[in-house]
Amino acid sequence: MLIIMQPQANENSIEKVIKFVEKQGFTAHISKGEIQTVIGCVGGKTIDKRNIELLDGVREVVKITTGYKLASRTFKPLDTVIEVKNAKFGGKYTGIIAGPCTIESEKQMEEAAEKLASIGVKTIRGGAFKPRTSPYSFQGMGEDGLKIIKKVADKYNLAVISEIMEISQIPLMLKYCDILQVGARNMQNFNLLKELGLINKPILIKRGLSATIEEWLMSAEYVLSGGNSQVMLCERGIRTFEPMTRNTLDLSAIPVVKKISHLPVLVDPSHATGLRDKVAPMSMAAVAAGCDGLEIEVHPHPECAICDGAQSLTPDDFCKLYGDIVKIADIVEKEVK
Repeated sequence: MLIIMQPQANENSIEKVIKFVEKQGFTAHISKGEIQTVIGCVGGKTIDKRNIELLDGVREVVKITTGYKLASRTFKPLDTVIEVKNAKFGGKYTGIIAGPCTIESEKQMEEAAEKLASIGVKTIRGGAFKPRTSPYSFQGMGEDGLKIIKKVADKYNLAVISEIMEISQIPLMLKYCDILQVGARNMQNFNLLKELGLINKPILIKRGLSATIEEWLMSAEYVLSGGNSQVMLCERGIRTFEPMTRNTLDLSAIPVVKKISHLPVLVDPSHATGLRDKVAPMSMAAVAAGCDGLEIEVHPHPECAICDGAQSLTPDDFCKLYGDIVKIADIVEKEVK
């Protein structure tokens, strides 16, 4: 349920409405726009909406039939813009995240960070905990890896994003990361999502391998309902019958989600295609479709990468792609950050 306040409603009226719905067992989430305030009510018992409409300053009460109330544009008509250090995602901004799939050594991350920063990238990625299909595959460097990426990121004034796998890792990730990434395999780890709703850090939620758009948005709702409004979504390809690429990149998800949700929508063309030569065209297509960011794997020496070298761009290839992204973003009236 959404309570839409009158444009002229004062803080006193808004506070009275909040207290009223909280007495009915609802949790109130406030969205203050340029013109009016919207109060999202989650939980609670069945209530006659006329009792709310009679309160001072209330313009309209809207019942939402979809499960993703706080992620919907009904709750917040304007785009959410998430700013992390010098990077921006959402609205008129297209943020760029780049870096190796896996943190392997300080030398590797130093070389990557130096080259990415020189190009203009503001956020570096790198996995310290790796959810691998095989238990015998490299699982990541853990905290040692986080120390490395944090050290090189601070040197070049970059924001850090890395994947979190379980609740117990939250204190550790908060120490080293600016953005916490929930991987495709954990998109419906609801206990983890609940806990991430209680922290004050941006959360990037990747779409599950076989998840519908509604299920994806419901995962975001778990975080939003906990009070953390800094949520971004990332399309990374879904599992279909087509074997020619690692996954099938669902570019249509960009305009579909942006029509019904205010949350930033990013695209990971590296995991979606699994092939280096497909990353650039899919990146440019995603920007043309209006994405709010890209997460691209870039490795100083892909041929030597421990993980996913075949889908990682070289710094030179990425430099060329970055220039093309800027040009396309300008055409669709977006700014690369």
